[in-house]
Amino acid sequence: MKTTLLDESEQKLAQLSYSVIVEMEKEGKYKATVWGLPDCEVTGDTREAALKSINQLLTARLENAEVVVQEIALPKSENPWIKFAGMYKDNPLFNEMISEMEAYRREVDAEMEEYYRKMDAEEQNK
Repeated sequence: MKTTLLDESEQKLAQLSYSVIVEMEKEGKYKATVWGLPDCEVTGDTREAALKSINQLLTARLENAEVVVQEIALPKSENPWIKFAGMYKDNPLFNEMISEMEAYRREVDAEMEEYYRKMDAEEQNK
């Protein structure tokens, strides 16, 4: 995990962007809530008043706070099959096994081809 603290000059230049949900309430007032911070919520008579109040609330809240950026490295996940790759490369029976698999695949493909031909013929005879 890497933590970066902003120094004094960076803090003065830094700006914080945040998303605000503005909702009109039943009484005709507006409620503004900072997305992700449900405790940062204000109500105003107008949309602009609510946005101004939420800005003041956040400014006051951040006055005695610091912004810290943390980077967390994700664990490297290895493909679970990679440990088996090439494990039979020196086995003298490997090529024979591959040939048998290919022959079986051709046999199954031929059976399926015959099945589809029969199905097509039945469809045409209807």
